[in-house]
Amino acid sequence: MGNARVFDEVIALLSDRFSYLVVDLPGHGQTKVTGKDELYNMPHTAQALIELLDKLEIEQCFLVGYSMGGRLALYLALHFPQYFRKVVLESASPGLKTAAQRTQRINQDFTLAQQLESTDFQLFLTRWYDNPLFASLKKNLQFPELLAKRLNNNPLELARSLRNLSTGLQPSLWEKLPDNKIPMLLLAGKLDRKFVEINTEMADSCDRVQLTIVAGCGHNIHFENPIQFTNIIRDFLLEN
Repeated sequence: MGNARVFDEVIALLSDRFSYLVVDLPGHGQTKVTGKDELYNMPHTAQALIELLDKLEIEQCFLVGYSMGGRLALYLALHFPQYFRKVVLESASPGLKTAAQRTQRINQDFTLAQQLESTDFQLFLTRWYDNPLFASLKKNLQFPELLAKRLNNNPLELARSLRNLSTGLQPSLWEKLPDNKIPMLLLAGKLDRKFVEINTEMADSCDRVQLTIVAGCGHNIHFENPIQFTNIIRDFLLEN
């Protein structure tokens, strides 16, 4: 439920060495999708981003993605590796391994999508951030500001995104991980046990990957500790 502005603080800290391109994904921020709902899914979204890079004549760049954006970034890295010099994945996953897991997740996400369409949006957000995944995030003194920004989203558009870019619907990338040839940094907050386990398994499955577990943080590292997040990715992107 973020948008292109969620990395503003990190960008400000990196702007002395890097230029940047930030994008609202379908269903988020200011991006508008004209056409069928399937255009919100991962393959179509990835292709649209590649076409954007081509239009802007960006032949190669670094790629950073968080959570859902991290899943998409991993898909891009594995399917369009020639575009990316290095990749940073924050609290990301390669999807789900089995059909049963995917079916369960699809059902969960479709239920959430229905709630987005039928429930007061502020109430939905309050319930959403009661998820244990965000326990450390809610303790942050700036959490009310983050919550206020999330209210700028359109819940109907978020529902369309959830129905089409669900973890259950995305192609599982576990089998493609060993094909990775790009230097890749995986970041997981130490308090986010689920994603520490997922990213540890990813690192064990994939060459040219390094994993950093960030102490004192949960799922949203760049918000909970932007300075440490920035220092980690700066060192990774600049190292030879």
